[in-house]
Amino acid sequence: MKFSSVEDYLQSQSEPARNALLELKACILAAEPNAQELLNYNIPAYALVENGKRDQQIMIAGHKNHVGLYPHPTTMEKFDSQLSKYKRSKGSVQFPLDQPLPKELVVQMVRYRAQLLKEP
Repeated sequence: MKFSSVEDYLQSQSEPARNALLELKACILAAEPNAQELLNYNIPAYALVENGKRDQQIMIAGHKNHVGLYPHPTTMEKFDSQLSKYKRSKGSVQFPLDQPLPKELVVQMVRYRAQLLKEP
């Protein structure tokens, strides 16, 4: 299914995933209020710099049993020890829907990535 907006994507998600995605969105915008919301790869993305390209965005996605956060490999490396209890890959982490979202950790990750992108 092709989505026309982030809102369209969020409305298509099941209730547990939608709520978790809304929490992730709130964390991203709390950390970086000027982030630009868009769709990239047909999932919600938040550009941390104006007109940010894919590697300057943080993306989120809903799944049956988890939500995915795609913050960038450098961010994943920096927060590796704090993310050790979650399933993760080089550039993403899965937060199970049956566990509380680590909101403060997500905020810290977004702030870290935004800071890296704004350094000269």
